[in-house]
Amino acid sequence: MEIAQLGEFGLIRHLTEDLKAQNESTRYGVGDDCAVLHYPDSEVLVTTDLLMEGVHFDLTYTDLRNLGYKSAMVNISDIFAMNGTPRQLTVSLAISKRFTVEDMEQFYSGLRAACEKWGVDIVGGDTTSSYTGLAISITCIGEAAKDDIVYRNGAKETDLVCVSGDLGAAYMGLQLLEREKAVYYGQIDDLNKQIEAAKRDGTYEAKSSNFKLQSSKLKDFQPDFAGKEYLLQRQLKTEARGDIIARLREAGIRPTAMMDISDGLSSELMHICTQSGVGCRIFEKNLPIDYQTAVMAEELNMNVTTCALNGGEDYELLFTVPIGDHEKIEALDDVRLIGHITKASLGNVLVSRDGQEFELKAQGWQHLK
Repeated sequence: MEIAQLGEFGLIRHLTEDLKAQNESTRYGVGDDCAVLHYPDSEVLVTTDLLMEGVHFDLTYTDLRNLGYKSAMVNISDIFAMNGTPRQLTVSLAISKRFTVEDMEQFYSGLRAACEKWGVDIVGGDTTSSYTGLAISITCIGEAAKDDIVYRNGAKETDLVCVSGDLGAAYMGLQLLEREKAVYYGQIDDLNKQIEAAKRDGTYEAKSSNFKLQSSKLKDFQPDFAGKEYLLQRQLKTEARGDIIARLREAGIRPTAMMDISDGLSSELMHICTQSGVGCRIFEKNLPIDYQTAVMAEELNMNVTTCALNGGEDYELLFTVPIGDHEKIEALDDVRLIGHITKASLGNVLVSRDGQEFELKAQGWQHLK
């Protein structure tokens, strides 16, 4: 069904009419000029992300359901990174005519699955037309007690530097998808060149059946991703680490500074150090790297440590804790101690496996360069 058949408000009703509030703070959701929220005893956290087709996602290999899921998760992750609890979400879409109602249903099914996982209410947004592709703007609203909020500027000398999960897998997944995309379009270009050459030399009619066969095979092109499923999942189906926040609370650990890793570990760690007025020392041997990530990096002739430091889109949590919490951190599953905070004058240092020291540089994703 073409979206024009429903119109803007018909599409909104179609996608949101059965939404039910899960949070007491949601007094009124979709259906009026504004959502109505009520937070009497806690601080309100607000975060916004803008995702642009061709910049943040490629629909050649990105499924719309996964895109909806990821769009919500990257915002929910920001609330967790402040040690908060996500509660509400608004979604605004700019849609071109190539998308159908069914496409938007797929997008919303992923969006809703992410929200249902963390008990988040979809309470509003906007839709408009686009001449250039799909644009997604998500705002997530959360809450936290004033004393529970964790900022980027709280790291202190001797604090331990910790990270959840593993690093570099999302970046390796992107490299894998981009490689297969290049192969696919390379085959299309080759076929088009063959057709043009046959037309020029008068052999097109004789070769047309072969061209049709090749074209049919290209339509059914399916890369072999066996053994690399984890890398694809990390790139295409982002997960916010609310489970780590819950474990930290259960263990009685309050981070002194925290961020989620969207633009690369090195970039995020330098943000913490700059805003906290400190330095850091991290150890290459302690960086958590999945086996598939290491294999893929070797296959692409890339340095796996560089990928882990600068890849981005891991959406793991990077945080610092007082040194007195060392034993508690060691007891937590899926959390790795990778270094410690130092004086600012000592700089930001990476210690290699053979004991050499290198200045840590932010080489991750930079949006406006």
